[in-house]
Amino acid sequence: MMITSDNRPAASAFSRRISFSKGVSREALIGWLFVLPALVMYAAFVLLPLLMSIYYSFYRWDGIGPMIWVGLNNYATVLQVPDLLGTIFNAFRLVVFFSFIPVTLGLIVASVIHRVATGRLGSVARTVLFLPQVIPLVAAGIIWGWLLALPGLINQVLRSLGLGTVTRAWLGDFDWALPAVGFIGIWVLLGFCTVLLWTGMTKLDPALYESARIDGAGWLAEFVNVTVPLLRHEIGVCLTVTVIAALAAFDIVYVSTAGGPGNSTAVPGIQIYILAFTQQRIGLASALAVMLMILVLVVILPIQRLSREAKQ
Repeated sequence: MMITSDNRPAASAFSRRISFSKGVSREALIGWLFVLPALVMYAAFVLLPLLMSIYYSFYRWDGIGPMIWVGLNNYATVLQVPDLLGTIFNAFRLVVFFSFIPVTLGLIVASVIHRVATGRLGSVARTVLFLPQVIPLVAAGIIWGWLLALPGLINQVLRSLGLGTVTRAWLGDFDWALPAVGFIGIWVLLGFCTVLLWTGMTKLDPALYESARIDGAGWLAEFVNVTVPLLRHEIGVCLTVTVIAALAAFDIVYVSTAGGPGNSTAVPGIQIYILAFTQQRIGLASALAVMLMILVLVVILPIQRLSREAKQ
């Protein structure tokens, strides 16, 4: 009897451990079943095309006939042909307009809204600024194409201000086409950066600002020494989203300029489309796409690392 009574609690605890282990396995299995549809879709529409692009980049292929192995020749062509390499430089120029300017302006506007435009006025300001983010990029490109045309509203306003000599077909000018596309990107992304950074500011401890004011700090000193350092994580998120939007730009550029005039606004996304679907050079288009992916990772990973360190 003693042995039986002593063993019963041990046996009971052992059975509880087994049932707990089984419960965890069951919960994990149920979790994977819920995730499985998304994983299948991700594998089918992201991972598989990515692997196929890498595979095609080593061949010369028109999409129909036999594939010819060329090794790294497609990558060498991208680096040697000025028009192809120029698209990458154009993408980096767009980073200034799509990323650095919206993030900088977003910090300033969010700070002003946080300090001055409180209540209903702040809500209206944030809504108005965020509206371009809701508008489809194709529609935004078409609208700004009309506004920036030679008889468009922008030039009409300039003429009414006595600046007729400044007017031009902004999206058709070799020197101004890329900045004009960049201006559209600023208009689209400014609201996103402002709202995200304003949300981060609302979480900051007001005592920090009070301490800075006691030490005699003005608005600019508070902004530089308190606001910006404490928003490093939010700034990192803004930079990540906007840099990817610049390097992978397609919709706005294709609708507004289609890469013209000449190749002044050609970006990798436009060139990949032309190579693959117009010139039937699938291998070269795949090589440029793979290089664009590597370029995005090289630029984004350091930003992500700095953001994680800031959060910790």
